[in-house]
Amino acid sequence: MATVVPEKISEKSIPADEIEYDPNEERVDAIPPLGKVEEHKRLWFQKSKHYDPNDIATQPSVYDNPEIATQYQPRDDWENLHRFSPLSRWTWGEENKVVRKIDWRIMAWTAIMFTAMELDRANLSQSLTDNFLEDMHMTTNDYNLGNTVYALCFLAGEFPAQLLAKWLGPDRWIPSQIVLFSVVSASQFALSGRSSFLACRALLAFLQGGFIPECVLYLSYYYKHHELTIRLGFFWTGMFLADIIAAIVAFGLLHMRGVQGRSGWRWLFLIEGLITIVIGLCSYVMMPPGPTQTASWSRGKNGWFTPREETIMVNRIIRDDPSKGTMHNRQPITPKLLWKSLTDVDLWPLYAIGLTFNIPTFSPQQYLNLSLRGLGFDTFQTNLLSIPYLVLKIITMMALATLAEYTGQLAACASIFQIWCLPFLIYLRVVDTTKASKWLTWGMISLLLAAPLGHPVQVGWISRNSNTVRSRAVGAALYNMFLQAGVIISSNIYRADDAPLYRRGNSILIGILSLNLVLYVLAKSYYVWRNRVRERRWNGMTPEEQLVYLADHQDAGNKRLDFRLAS
Repeated sequence: MATVVPEKISEKSIPADEIEYDPNEERVDAIPPLGKVEEHKRLWFQKSKHYDPNDIATQPSVYDNPEIATQYQPRDDWENLHRFSPLSRWTWGEENKVVRKIDWRIMAWTAIMFTAMELDRANLSQSLTDNFLEDMHMTTNDYNLGNTVYALCFLAGEFPAQLLAKWLGPDRWIPSQIVLFSVVSASQFALSGRSSFLACRALLAFLQGGFIPECVLYLSYYYKHHELTIRLGFFWTGMFLADIIAAIVAFGLLHMRGVQGRSGWRWLFLIEGLITIVIGLCSYVMMPPGPTQTASWSRGKNGWFTPREETIMVNRIIRDDPSKGTMHNRQPITPKLLWKSLTDVDLWPLYAIGLTFNIPTFSPQQYLNLSLRGLGFDTFQTNLLSIPYLVLKIITMMALATLAEYTGQLAACASIFQIWCLPFLIYLRVVDTTKASKWLTWGMISLLLAAPLGHPVQVGWISRNSNTVRSRAVGAALYNMFLQAGVIISSNIYRADDAPLYRRGNSILIGILSLNLVLYVLAKSYYVWRNRVRERRWNGMTPEEQLVYLADHQDAGNKRLDFRLAS
């Protein structure tokens, strides 16, 4: 846990293995024993060497010390307060069963929703293989402009959507959002030229803005920090599965070219838009407001979880991060709270990374289908050849997320993405791919794009270092805004006058990659320095002074001296 408990004060609590009592004695005020502290957090696929499902799983927290517990008490209107109980205890068998249930009920559908968004966002790439630009009388520069407009409007939609989701609740806004952008996506069937293309990309992007940070905030209601990074890996797996599905579906739908005299890409937009509308409507049923609010006419009067399971969900989450009880799930973020989050300098290093980290692969990815067509592959070969790198990317991304949580070295693990990309970008920069084997070129580009994505690690990093619900909501949105600003940069690196080798563009990508490696080192150094300063000030206080600080401090969120930033 990132919140530090004063050591000398915590000695007043009795360790679980030192509690002795007569089994036949009535104990009205006895404190139940706690589970053993886990040195290394167990991941989704792991069981410890001495795993016993009947062992107590409840981990020590600030709530076990009566002298400081009141400083972390959830607010009175927190939606889960009726299940909050510092004396609740549960076993590993019970906790693992609850987590699996959350995975199937909450995580799986969240990934499906992301799949829907990605289908509507990325089908433009498949349309390019069906002579979309020629039919619309546009050039690759017009395509770049469309990507730039999309990124700008996606960026503009981030804050309004995130603030709406925090006010209305993700369970209400996200399904509405999916239905709205699906209607726009399906309407691209009627595109008539450059102006309508740009207008649809702008509206689609604005309605999709904020979707990802909203889902991240929603998942944080159910998972501990070390669990969230892995689940975000599965979340982004939904995006890549959508790209795989889109390539396969496009193979069939683009064969509809000529049906009723229409191009295949028009049917692609229409049919995929109708599919995602259905997913949006189903999401009204599949998204409960929170862990203790699953009961409804559509989910059953008793909900998805028993009272015992709700107690386990609520207490394991708030023990891991007491800040999750500081706002209820339909509480709006006021201008004052918004300003506090915007000026949180401890998250700025991650925003800087978000701006540039994905550029080395994003530009080649945008031009993948056009590049493959230029190498001589036909429409249907091009769509199918985009699948292998996506499968490999899912594997490398999940491996990276697992490695980051196992080692705890978030900056070092996230930078592996850059190191992976470097040799392949150098190859594309120095080799004349128009004279090389088209299969070798396809292999090198595919391996470049299969680089292990650092998104799950970095978005989880933002959530972990926020330490308040409002910073978690705003921080995720800001990170994604910087990411979209990076997309704008990416969309203008490969230019028509640099085709077909894009040597100037690849030189720029190598330079940005080098900058990214420096940014990771700086972020790591900054967080280590901040923690050392806090540790020195915290340890310089007497136990009594620490208690006074906890009771009367003006610091909040990740500025507290008893909070440590992850790096």
